Amino acid sequence: MNKITTIIGLSFAIYFLVGIAMSLTTSMMIGFLDALPVYILMAGAIFMMIYEAFFDKS
Repeated sequence: MNKITTIIGLSFAIYFLVGIAMSLTTSMMIGFLDALPVYILMAGAIFMMIYEAFFDKS
């Protein structure tokens, strides 16, 4: 039950972060290179969430 709750929580958080990052590129005034730092930060945050949820057992 704990694993299922963790997966559901992570999926909601990942969908939220990806949605925020994708909303930047839909604007005509913001290009891909302008939004690239946001993508890098979102990827780092998603990686850290997954690592802490599943691999960090200390």
